Amino acid sequence: MLKMVVFDLDGTLVDSAADIQVSVNQMLKEEALPPLDLPTVISFVGNGLPALVERVIAHFSLKESDLQRLTRRVLEIYSTSDYTHTTVYDGVVASLQDLKNRGIALAVCTNKPEVPARHVLQATGLERFFDTVVGGDTLPVRKPDPLPLTTVVGEVAMADVLYVGDSEVDAQTAVSAGAKFALFTEGYRKSAVSEIPHDFAFSNWRDFCKVAGSSLC
Repeated sequence: MLKMVVFDLDGTLVDSAADIQVSVNQMLKEEALPPLDLPTVISFVGNGLPALVERVIAHFSLKESDLQRLTRRVLEIYSTSDYTHTTVYDGVVASLQDLKNRGIALAVCTNKPEVPARHVLQATGLERFFDTVVGGDTLPVRKPDPLPLTTVVGEVAMADVLYVGDSEVDAQTAVSAGAKFALFTEGYRKSAVSEIPHDFAFSNWRDFCKVAGSSLC
């Protein structure tokens, strides 16, 4: 019987790519560079903000020495966003409420920096469901290192934990930590579903409890 379900955020609970795109393109505008389209920005998402900006730098052949400055600027822009373009995937709220009603502990483990992660949860009304949030800058390391997930889990045995995510990074994190992994297939993954290790996969949050099994929901 599972005691805790931990969730990734971007591409799992919320579709936040459009707001990330706005922030990146504002930085690019300030640098006198052309904007990036949404598919390109989505292809850069997954390993945290520094990695995203590193990919932007490579895309435009900018100086690697600008990484910290540009990362800091994107974070400043994004942290003051009103997140109007970020949407909660259909069925997420009902699934979270079902889990909460059954006494299952819920937490977030994301590579998004912790402050904007909490802002997104607050702006979307999801904050009330979660006891713990660990972001990409909460600890010295980020996913796929297992430490963020093991920190969230605390004293709960990994055998009693399910991690839910949308990407290769999330799958690797779960494997490294020894947790079960549920793959949401409609997020920001780069690989085929068959190439990503998972215990089960689902494409619609309305099916999550059914796919997860009666022992969970």
